[in-house]
Amino acid sequence: MVPPYGRSSATRCQWVQKHVKEFFDDNTAQEGHGRKSLRGGIISVASRGVNIFVQVGSQVWVARLLSPEDVGLVAMITTLTGLAPVLMDLGTRDASVQREKITHEEVSALFWLTMGIGGLLATLLVAGSSFISSFYEEPRLGSIAMFSAMNFILAAASCQHFALLRRAMRFQQIAVIEVGSSVVSSVVSVAMAFAGAGYWALAVKPVLSALGMLVGACWCCRWIPGIPKLTQGVKEMIRFGLNVTGFTTADYLGRVADRVALGKKAGPTDLGYYQNAFFVYDNALTLMAISLHSVAVASLSKLRDNVPELKRYWAKALSALAFYAMPVFAVLAVMGEDLIVILLGKKWLFTGTIVSVLALRGIPHVVERTLGWLHVPAGRSDRWMRWGLFGSAVQIIALFCGLPFGTLGVAGAYTIAMYLLFIPAIAYAGQPLGIGARDVIRVVGPQLVGALASAAVGTGLRFGALHDVSMFVRMPVLLVVCAFVYLFVVVVLFRVREPIVVGFTALKNFAPRMAARIPGLKLGVAGKKD
Repeated sequence: MVPPYGRSSATRCQWVQKHVKEFFDDNTAQEGHGRKSLRGGIISVASRGVNIFVQVGSQVWVARLLSPEDVGLVAMITTLTGLAPVLMDLGTRDASVQREKITHEEVSALFWLTMGIGGLLATLLVAGSSFISSFYEEPRLGSIAMFSAMNFILAAASCQHFALLRRAMRFQQIAVIEVGSSVVSSVVSVAMAFAGAGYWALAVKPVLSALGMLVGACWCCRWIPGIPKLTQGVKEMIRFGLNVTGFTTADYLGRVADRVALGKKAGPTDLGYYQNAFFVYDNALTLMAISLHSVAVASLSKLRDNVPELKRYWAKALSALAFYAMPVFAVLAVMGEDLIVILLGKKWLFTGTIVSVLALRGIPHVVERTLGWLHVPAGRSDRWMRWGLFGSAVQIIALFCGLPFGTLGVAGAYTIAMYLLFIPAIAYAGQPLGIGARDVIRVVGPQLVGALASAAVGTGLRFGALHDVSMFVRMPVLLVVCAFVYLFVVVVLFRVREPIVVGFTALKNFAPRMAARIPGLKLGVAGKKD
């Protein structure tokens, strides 16, 4: 889809109008919506998987070359700059995807609003760099903060382009952009670490990634912002987006308060251990759940006028997510220490212990992260914001309860809080659509029991019969045992099998020759149904 640059300006204009029109079509479900949604979900998860492989690979190299202090220094700043995408677009990306109709002038208004906020945030970060240095009593943070301010401008410029790509469900192009920018920024980061750049090898990475995302978004979405027009639709989207921003801001502050508190109380070294543990945990969570948010919101929003069908799609998607994601965190809880030692070396062993604790939190967290699947299609971003404030308050209370016990205390308190929050979170989100706590338990309860059972059995073996066995023997044995326990509980005892059919359907769509070799696999009817 490259414009005909060698032709007249009129021809180029016609080309742009023709291909940009797709982004502004009515936002309703078309034939094959289920298959398209499934394909989009698989592409998103696969791209995040590749992305995480690249990120973890580069982090392994960089962590071996840098000290925990270097990692902790950059973490103090990225904790603040990570709020950039939350604040800049005022939640208008979800608002654009959710709306049935949208115009060029309305998106232009949102673009210039986003750019203004990005510029303001960058200015505030630069102006506050000296305060940040004083707060942490670390003079090196000032220059890192000023450089990181560029991330706000770059990310702001690509917000609406990505919103339009999501609206058109062009997830394959989004995947290419994300992976490409990740590869380039990671390669540069590793090269800088080898060259002895120290903590700058980490500080440069997010800025380069944002630049790559901007270039890719503008290449795939040739929409050019024009003169903004403050229509009633823009006001409604801003109002909707402000509530989304209220949730994401409160949620973000609740999630990063631990690193701010630990950085102040324990210093950069302990924070470095904790930050690398959260790096592993966040990447696993992103792959398993967060990567599906864009696809789920875009897909379910097209069904908002057909609530029974929306609920069916929701239950099917959430059940499949829990089925495949929960055991991943159960295995990570059992093998966290061994995995970190292999990846980062023995000097990061304490990080592995933190990972094991956080992984137990991930079992219910993958479900809790889907609350936007219901709030956005229901058009109730106000409820989403209220829950964000409540959930963050609970997490901050947990933080203060765990902080006296150090990093493990904080990780443990956060884990307990998530088990208390995840069912009420989804039930509250689903209330306007007639979805309650019983529905949530029915959809994800068996998977939760299976994951906890496999984690308990695996941990018993890890610190019992297999404690003195080589980790290269212990890890595959634990993986097989955990998988067996999980499948026995979920598939045999609770008879949850639909997610397996969803997995085979995906396999048939993406690898038909391989799927054809599986005896008894006949999914033609199921594939056509959706």
